[in-house]
Amino acid sequence: MNKRVIVIGGGAAGMQAALRLKESGVEPTIVEREAETGGKLRDWYVLFPSFTPAADVLGELRRRVAERHIEVMTSTGVKSFTSREVTLDDGRRLACDAVVLATGFTLFDASLKEEYGYGLYDNVFTSADIERMLSRGRVAKADGSRPRRIALLHCVGSRDEKVCQQHCSRVCCITGVKQAMELKKLFPEADVFNFYMDIRMFGPGYEEMYREAQQKYNIHFVRGRISEASPTIDGRVQIKAEDTLTGRPLRMSVDMLVLLVGMRANDDNAALAEGAGLRRAPSGFIAPRNLFLGNVESDAAGIFLAGTVSAPKNIGETLNEATAAADAAVEYLKRS
Repeated sequence: MNKRVIVIGGGAAGMQAALRLKESGVEPTIVEREAETGGKLRDWYVLFPSFTPAADVLGELRRRVAERHIEVMTSTGVKSFTSREVTLDDGRRLACDAVVLATGFTLFDASLKEEYGYGLYDNVFTSADIERMLSRGRVAKADGSRPRRIALLHCVGSRDEKVCQQHCSRVCCITGVKQAMELKKLFPEADVFNFYMDIRMFGPGYEEMYREAQQKYNIHFVRGRISEASPTIDGRVQIKAEDTLTGRPLRMSVDMLVLLVGMRANDDNAALAEGAGLRRAPSGFIAPRNLFLGNVESDAAGIFLAGTVSAPKNIGETLNEATAAADAAVEYLKRS
């Protein structure tokens, strides 16, 4: 077709979209602001619900991109773009025939929820911290000792009007179940608790994984939010909560408090959307043209959306949507 498509973002969605474009005879160029491709997938240990190593998925995507000689520009930020031109942070301009926007999401900053003490107290971690620990093969308390009691708190930065994050991040529940099981495998003697508002097991194999966590690993699920956390003299974290099923208040000391942080929209979405004529959803994510008949198309002709730039998604959904976005871009190029 002798057409060029710029893929903004080199995470899972960006790489998959570029691969599909290449298969369709279109020349893609991936523009990634980080020093390497992979996005948030680089920070994951294993993927739910199959416990597939994230490194296997990432490695295969990178291998295919290299094998097909797809151009990748790393350490390159995008200042603005239209469907016909992408302006980089250094002032260079790249001509193109269409754009696939795959810039992903930002993790919620847990320190904004001061009542939980992240960044203030020892042994308060985020789910992202735990993934990195698991990847490095060493999960421990701040002093290096083994935890005897662990609490995971769901919906930190999701469904919370106080921090202007009213949307559901969708994958926090299953992440909490996955990490609870992994922690129980590492520390069989530990009591592991999940504090939640609602358990949302929407994906294939998710409900089965939730049941396995209770029946096989004896993970405790408590319906109720933790209201505050405070340090104790012996280096533990005391939490206050309420079991809303029984109506009873709870107070316990834990060795590790894990905050399951949600996805939020990127800070630069507003500027990028304004410059390209895109529309944002109330959550701050980029809104598709139509949720049913154009969910990978934007309001601007020639600009397509892939992955979590439009809403929270899991890796499987992200890859499928990237393929759909690339196919939509190819159809657009054929028409134009």
